[in-house]
Amino acid sequence: MADQKFEFGKITTHLVSSGFIYPSSEIYGGISNTWDYGPLGSNMKNHLKDVWRKHFVVAKMNIFQIDPSIIMNPKVWEATGHIKNFHDPLIDCKYCHARFRADNLIKSQKPELNVDDMSNDELNEVIQTQGITCPTCGKSSFTPIRQFQMMFKTTMGVTEDKASTVYLRPETAQGLFVNFKNVQRTQRAKLPFGICDIGKAFRNEITPGNFTFRTREFEQMEIEFFFKPGEDLQWFNYWKDECLDFVNKIGIDKDKLRFRDHSAKELAFYSKATCDIEYDFPTMGWGELMGIASRTNYDLNRHQECSGQDLTYLDSTDNSRFLPHVIEPSFGLDRLLLALLCDSYDVEELDNGERIVMHIAKNLAPYGVAILPLSNKLNDKAKDSLWSLISENYDAVFDTTGSIGKRYRRQDAIGTPYCVTYDFDSMEDNSVTVRDRDSMEQERVKIADLATYLYKKFHE
Repeated sequence: MADQKFEFGKITTHLVSSGFIYPSSEIYGGISNTWDYGPLGSNMKNHLKDVWRKHFVVAKMNIFQIDPSIIMNPKVWEATGHIKNFHDPLIDCKYCHARFRADNLIKSQKPELNVDDMSNDELNEVIQTQGITCPTCGKSSFTPIRQFQMMFKTTMGVTEDKASTVYLRPETAQGLFVNFKNVQRTQRAKLPFGICDIGKAFRNEITPGNFTFRTREFEQMEIEFFFKPGEDLQWFNYWKDECLDFVNKIGIDKDKLRFRDHSAKELAFYSKATCDIEYDFPTMGWGELMGIASRTNYDLNRHQECSGQDLTYLDSTDNSRFLPHVIEPSFGLDRLLLALLCDSYDVEELDNGERIVMHIAKNLAPYGVAILPLSNKLNDKAKDSLWSLISENYDAVFDTTGSIGKRYRRQDAIGTPYCVTYDFDSMEDNSVTVRDRDSMEQERVKIADLATYLYKKFHE
């Protein structure tokens, strides 16, 4: 596994140059902190979604996946308090007019202070008394904190007025809550059960940054797990274990992971407990990958009150009727992917030079197998013999550019677990050379046995 000797900037430069992630709209100068996933990043995101889904949906009998819409009735956000309360603490420098999020500005200059628990008045006092300066001009004079609405606003229909105002969802969770009754009825679901989704959310944050760690457009993998009131602590501990088990399963270094329990002051008034799983990023330090929150019945209660619809659950065992409580495990897909990429990056010193290698888990790597014809004269033979055989089960790449040594290095640098080389002897012995990314060992394998060989390698 990689360690902290690698600067964050060194890793992100490699990710951009090799095709994992690109700056968005780059030919037009880009757009602030917005990123496009390239072929490698897109493949890896899809693999990560598949592994998450297999762990939390396929392997369980009581989790149901849905795909709710991004644009919802704005009354949803009135009910949850997002329209009224979903704000960032915004300040401006009085000299150069640069704009900052107050809590993040303090964190960057006074990391020893815990600003997560502070009110706006307390943040203002810290800025005034602790010598906080403007990173742009170096002055120390700021406007008082004002609240900045974080939801992206747009309009639906042919007119642009208050009645046509809608919002891009700031979280995917509410699509799960408003469909609670639909899922429970159509799937004949009995408590305890969960509803989950994978989808985009949007937050117009003041100071996104640190590559893809904090962006205005991001993807979440969320579960709302419903159960009978009074079982909150039992299910909270269960989901903490389940989520940590998943993060360990995808190969992140355990020594760089930790639980962080939210203090009583951090908790929302409706929450009984919240815990984050954090990763120790190079240069950046500890950052949240996901959260597990005990939300009681707050969301269902608010939607029942504001919609006028009965969202209670009828327990057939005792004919009682109640609003279920909920535990919410919420993963940030982009952050989880970034942690995996940082964790896998390594540079090895070899006798013949330096080797960049991404030790990505085999089932998550962008390409599982690279097919390498030794000579361009062998391209057609290699394609006819290997492409269908391999691409049926793995994302594969057909790489013909450069010497075989350079191609090995190129595949190491993007994390491809196995390279399959078709050479001139392959036409005679119907065999290929399989090279392992991590050990660099090579083995001659019959083409007829290759599918079985690779299956064992990917499942060992």
